[in-house]
Amino acid sequence: MSTPLALTRYAGNPILLPSLVNDWESDNVFNAAIAERDGLVMMLYRAQGLDRRSRLGWAVSTDGMRFNRLKDPVFAPKEDYEEFGVEDPRVTYLDGWYYMLYTGFSSQGTRVALARSRNLIDWERMGVVLPGEDNKDAALFPRQINGRYAMFHRRMPDLWIAYSDDLLHWTDHQIVMRPRPGLWDGVRIGAGGPPFYTDAGWLTFYHGFGESRVYCLGVALLDLDDPTIVLKRQEEPVLCPRAPWEQVGDVPNVVFSCGGVERDGEYLIYYGGADHIMAVATVTRGQAMALATAARSEVAEFIES
Repeated sequence: MSTPLALTRYAGNPILLPSLVNDWESDNVFNAAIAERDGLVMMLYRAQGLDRRSRLGWAVSTDGMRFNRLKDPVFAPKEDYEEFGVEDPRVTYLDGWYYMLYTGFSSQGTRVALARSRNLIDWERMGVVLPGEDNKDAALFPRQINGRYAMFHRRMPDLWIAYSDDLLHWTDHQIVMRPRPGLWDGVRIGAGGPPFYTDAGWLTFYHGFGESRVYCLGVALLDLDDPTIVLKRQEEPVLCPRAPWEQVGDVPNVVFSCGGVERDGEYLIYYGGADHIMAVATVTRGQAMALATAARSEVAEFIES
């Protein structure tokens, strides 16, 4: 690929700021799950007030850029495994339900938990799905693979995949990608939002950082039938902290995505900036599919050699 794939920031960023009137979201609003239905883009965002407990708020938009939000959180800490907060949700629509994988934070550590909803507002908890281990950055695939559900998760410092027949019990854990020493993602990586299905493979936006601890976003294309086969992984990041709201905030120098949508021939990738605000960046589907072209070219060169 002659020109590396890169995301273009929306000129109206940030698209969501901490509230001046709601105490529970007065400090930070960031790391939002995204879903689209009936022409509406819905955001399930992580929020913190001065008590520092993470809760989830709900916002909606007709254009994907300008959002209106509810006054009260729609998901707040309740169980012992989330006593300190509910964090970094990823949402996938499957079988008539919105399934949310999120991180429950407590004195036990960080646990991957699952909940489901018909409307993203009223939630039914299904419990911890990766018990007995510190884990996070979990994202459910939007389609089954070979008759089973699939999920990204993160066992330090790598990006993993696991499979399930019932969404509750997960097995066959395998590494998908590892950090690349010396590059921008050389220390730690993890999933962004659920991957996008394309005819060429699973288009996957992920986060990582290197020795400088600057969180950037990267992109990879994974095989449809076996996502542990990485068809193409771009060496360059697609988005790094450059704007003031990405460099200065609760945690400086961070862009971190928990989801996106495809609409009108574009991928809209939503991300938290410096753990403080929400923003969005875009790339056309045609530009993204250049990743597949590069993958096919590299395979052809390998065969010829």
